[in-house]
Amino acid sequence: MKTASQYRKVAALLVVVGTVAFLTQLFTRHPERAWQAYLINFLVWSAIAQGAFLFSTLMNTTRARWSGPLANLAEAFAAFFPVSLVLFLVLFLGREHVFPWLHEDLHGKELWLNLPFLFARDLAGLMILYGLGFAYTYQALRLKVAVGEATGGRLRAMLVRRWENQSIDVQRLEARKNVLGILYMLAFALILSLIGYDLVMAADPHWYSTLFGAYSFAKAIYMGLGALIVLAAVLQLNPYNEFYIPPSNFHDIGKLFFAFCLVWADFFYAQLVVIWYGNISEETTYIIERVMHAPWQGLSWTVFLVCFIIPFLVLLNKKVKTLPRFMMVFCSVIIAGMWLEHLLLLGPALNHHAATLPLGVFDVLITTGFFGLMVLAVSAYLRQFPELVRAGRKEVS
Repeated sequence: MKTASQYRKVAALLVVVGTVAFLTQLFTRHPERAWQAYLINFLVWSAIAQGAFLFSTLMNTTRARWSGPLANLAEAFAAFFPVSLVLFLVLFLGREHVFPWLHEDLHGKELWLNLPFLFARDLAGLMILYGLGFAYTYQALRLKVAVGEATGGRLRAMLVRRWENQSIDVQRLEARKNVLGILYMLAFALILSLIGYDLVMAADPHWYSTLFGAYSFAKAIYMGLGALIVLAAVLQLNPYNEFYIPPSNFHDIGKLFFAFCLVWADFFYAQLVVIWYGNISEETTYIIERVMHAPWQGLSWTVFLVCFIIPFLVLLNKKVKTLPRFMMVFCSVIIAGMWLEHLLLLGPALNHHAATLPLGVFDVLITTGFFGLMVLAVSAYLRQFPELVRAGRKEVS
């Protein structure tokens, strides 16, 4: 489709702009700012893909029939998994800037916080998570893709050739899919906790929180659901494709999005209140710096308002959750707020004694580059399997 082709060209242009912006800032007097933006975007966009994909495994496990078209779209985020893996490997090049503990006295934590072990365990974790995701997607496609149809891309054609002489044992495929979905959800909780500990919490190695792992994967689900709503709304509003889901489906996923807004806020509060009540200097310093000291205190209130207070008040209304155009914009704003939340967590550790907020035009340009990568990956998947976009209208009619 002409419009889809134009979108891909714009996304490719964004990738080029983001890459140029990253390289430009990398060779200035402040290369650490380039790596800070890179780390934040790696965490945010990887979590979006991981959390959005989780929706399909969650709906499959709970046998939620209403979610069929949305589950199809959720599986498209698996296309970003190999991109995320490559982005993680590139992160090693900026190790001097993204791991401030490299030149600190770790007080006995050297066994855990050393680069070879950290990259090995995180890489292994991501490979396990993404491998389970791909295996689940393979089983899902085997059940959905019609062998007789000639539409789609080369990947679809290759799979069809592989499957055309094989008989389908639906019960066996469903059983495999269920097992893989459950394994993905377990790996999701464990590995995103590990990534949260290693790449976010460890930036301030003398602070610790046993709840931080749960906080990390809860906000990944929150962002992933928001991105899935955005994708569904974009396809719904595009007159050049056949995707359609009724307002009730937008309302249902909107309620789930609202629920994880509350879950994220609950973990945020539970972590904060324990630190406040315990009043231990190693813990309170982390919170005080981000909530009460310049230039971070304004950012902390912005994150709290954009990611919880405003969504809580707005999503109480039933009608707004059924409006694709409104939810597309609203979820995009919340995802931007979660980007700022990552800056709030990492910024003070990566910018000691910063007088102003380390946020500028290069950060925005680098972020658009990562956004372009996500668009190219997801659109490539949907272009390979166009029946997944048509499934919404078929299941409704």
